[in-house]
Amino acid sequence: MTGNTGDTGNTGDTGDTGNTGNSGGAGIKGEFGGGWFIEDRSDFPFVSASDPFGAPLDSQRLTLPIAAKSFTERAWTARWWAFLVLHDFVAALPNWHGVADARMNIEWGTIVDPPIGELNTLMNDHRNERAAAMGEILSQDVEFNTDFMALLSITPGTHPNTYRVMHIASQIASYAALYYKGLRQRPRPSQLLPALLPPVPIPGHSSWPSGHATQAWLKALCLEFVLTGTTRAPGTAMTGLPPNPITGPSATPIAPGTMNLGAISANLRTLAMRVARNREIAGLHYPTDSQAGRVLADAIFPTLTAMMTPAPSTWFRKAVDAARLEWT
Repeated sequence: MTGNTGDTGNTGDTGDTGNTGNSGGAGIKGEFGGGWFIEDRSDFPFVSASDPFGAPLDSQRLTLPIAAKSFTERAWTARWWAFLVLHDFVAALPNWHGVADARMNIEWGTIVDPPIGELNTLMNDHRNERAAAMGEILSQDVEFNTDFMALLSITPGTHPNTYRVMHIASQIASYAALYYKGLRQRPRPSQLLPALLPPVPIPGHSSWPSGHATQAWLKALCLEFVLTGTTRAPGTAMTGLPPNPITGPSATPIAPGTMNLGAISANLRTLAMRVARNREIAGLHYPTDSQAGRVLADAIFPTLTAMMTPAPSTWFRKAVDAARLEWT
């Protein structure tokens, strides 16, 4: 009964399953985190009932504050909104990978074939770390929006547009990672060393770059982008300092009511590293896969944020602008 679960693996949050619900749209891989259903009576359907004043319900209609053929933007769930952004991304920037190719080619050139050293590292990880990391490995296998929301103390209900931005990052990152996966076709570590025995189904696509790493890092960058309201220059997203200094015992305290963006940035990036690292411990990825995912996220981030400028507003800009209002 679990046949297709292998295909959900390395592209993590693109379906956003698990307990990140509350966003509506309980379709494929249900965004309700379990879903619900509404039962009606066969002998007396609700549409046949009358209201307390005796007026039949089947003749009562709502007048919406919009045109009859207009679906409200707030009614779009995060998962499907991300597809709208992907359409804009591809339509406006058909050669998006041309920006990333140079950096990804450098990363690919660092790989040693056969990867004896990396396989030895993964064997040690299996022996020494997998048991302790198993809980995170299993919980992050299909989705890890939950982890980022827990870090920020938010839910899809309290910050629906921030949640949309997280989905957007997952979708764009998955799309970009799969392009390079198809281009390079690197075998999974366990294909070369079966004794790694990953504890979750091996994803139905190649290993390099890590989709989890790409998604986690792009998610961290997009969340920083929402919180800071600024765009970094290309190439500085990963290596630059956090948005403001992290406070310490001797540092100037952050004013009451002001977010410590440096601390938030440090936590987001640490979580991104943890998500990627857990895939290595699981035997699903080489360390160089994780590094390439991080580089890819860094490379496409400026291209994604460039979508803030076109007029009329792109779907990405609408989500980011609305998300920023949730933090004011």
